[in-house]
Amino acid sequence: MAELPKTRGVAAERLQRVIPVLVVLIAWELLSRSGWVSARLMPSLVLIAQALWADLLSGLLAFHAAASLSRALSGFALAVLVRVPLGVLMARVRWFDAMFEPIFSFGYPVPKIALYPLFVFALGFGSPSKVALIFLECLFPIVLNTCFGVRSVQKKYLWSAANMGAGAWRTFFQVLLPAAAPVVFSGIRVALPLAMVVVVITEMIGDSRGLGYFISYSSASFKYPSAYAGVAVVAVMGFTLDRALVALRAKLIFWERAPRLAQ
Repeated sequence: MAELPKTRGVAAERLQRVIPVLVVLIAWELLSRSGWVSARLMPSLVLIAQALWADLLSGLLAFHAAASLSRALSGFALAVLVRVPLGVLMARVRWFDAMFEPIFSFGYPVPKIALYPLFVFALGFGSPSKVALIFLECLFPIVLNTCFGVRSVQKKYLWSAANMGAGAWRTFFQVLLPAAAPVVFSGIRVALPLAMVVVVITEMIGDSRGLGYFISYSSASFKYPSAYAGVAVVAVMGFTLDRALVALRAKLIFWERAPRLAQ
């Protein structure tokens, strides 16, 4: 019986998170049916659901979603593999930090999408240019959070490891990296939705596949329910990827509970 109040509390907390979404959906449906907004630009949720189901059955949405997902995850994975070590080096090696810190300071405010024409010129309109831009966009939050996380590790942990005879590699993998891991994962979590944003925008600019292309083509063809169905798929994909990353964080960083937003 003691577990019953706790179970009710968890159910109530989950319900509180669903309510804002339901409020937005109800408001959308009411506006769509009110006549205050054109039904063509703001179609009913029923029409959007019908378009979503039809496009799923035809395989069209699955095809475009797979193209976007592969591009987003490719660029994101490359950024994680390359930029986490870069952030560690910037935090631990002074001359390395002196070399790269000005680049990040000047480059962070620059909207990376402005460089897309250069990537298209060098790599074409296909996947390579999109993956490269996603890699660049994800670079900054991952590197800076990694650098900050490593620098924020308390010196007493490193001194304790040294006093117990731990070598450099053992100290890095068993002390430094675990202590910095929560902040590193924060940067990774910020970068993941950026990968989805960039891939959709670049597919809208020029491509013949991907969810960005599907949304822009449906809008240009006045198939607004299908366009919103594509937007819904992007939202679901982004949410699912974020939940997967939160679950991975809980497994790897089991000694520290995730911030409330990540639960």
